[in-house]
Amino acid sequence: MNNCRVLAIIVLTIFLLLFHQAVLAVDILTDIGVSDISVLYHMISWSGVAASALVIACAWLFLRISNNVVIHLGKIFAEHRLLLHKFNAFFRYGMYLFTVVLVVLLSFEFSNDVLAIVGGGTAVAVGFAAKDLVASLVAGIMIIVDRPFQVGDRVKFGGEYGDIISIGLRSVKLRTLADSTVTIPNNMFLNDVSSCANYGVLDMQVVIDFHIGMGQDVRLARDLIQEAAATSCYVYLPKPIAVRVSQILIDQCVALRLRLKIYVLDTKYEKQLETDITLRVLDAFTKYNIYPPAILHRDTSDQTSLPKNATQLVTK
Repeated sequence: MNNCRVLAIIVLTIFLLLFHQAVLAVDILTDIGVSDISVLYHMISWSGVAASALVIACAWLFLRISNNVVIHLGKIFAEHRLLLHKFNAFFRYGMYLFTVVLVVLLSFEFSNDVLAIVGGGTAVAVGFAAKDLVASLVAGIMIIVDRPFQVGDRVKFGGEYGDIISIGLRSVKLRTLADSTVTIPNNMFLNDVSSCANYGVLDMQVVIDFHIGMGQDVRLARDLIQEAAATSCYVYLPKPIAVRVSQILIDQCVALRLRLKIYVLDTKYEKQLETDITLRVLDAFTKYNIYPPAILHRDTSDQTSLPKNATQLVTK
């Protein structure tokens, strides 16, 4: 339904602009002795207007069918899902442009005299009345050609993070991890910075941080994290698994940070991978008595015991 709405808005805008310029052309031609009824009759093809409505309906049907086919094939051939969405984006753009041109050609018949009068005025009217729409159209074409991201990519833009589900003539639709759909005008991508996590491939790097106290066995903790990561059902094993160790300050208390860098086999499993590894690492830390940095703000009269080797900060 969104595709049909976009096509209708574009065609209606062009029709109104051309009709407005046609009325101006009629006034000019009437001044030089040409009948206004005759000019209007020859400019608008009423049978073509009816055919244009049929063309829009057929275009909407083709777009609806192509979207359903791509979604179905993407479930069958998961490894080619992003490629299918890319081809569908090109097809959708081509269908938009073909439909708009065909509708204009079917609905209007211009003589040389009228075309000369209407042409310049229409260009000015389009420039002022549809500048935002044209900017979004141009930006959409640049997104398709330059490809800062593609349909199916996981992108961060303007505080939003999620998957690109469509690149349209006017806007890009992004589905967040909270399952909300965000619509972003295409022209916003011309000046702002966007971050793409996977850029046309299914796998994507995921970073997970773990923190332990300074007195803990850091080598054992690193091995436990690597083992949990390597045995996860969501990991993409052809790419490396790395654990980086560094000292950091947490509330002015020195702690050890173990940063896991791992690749998920499909972007849609990002949070499942993170949850699976985190739970199994915490279980392993508990089993081998590896504790996080304990930063306790409590009164000195509280004499409850602390975990063994835990780092503590006691305030009065």
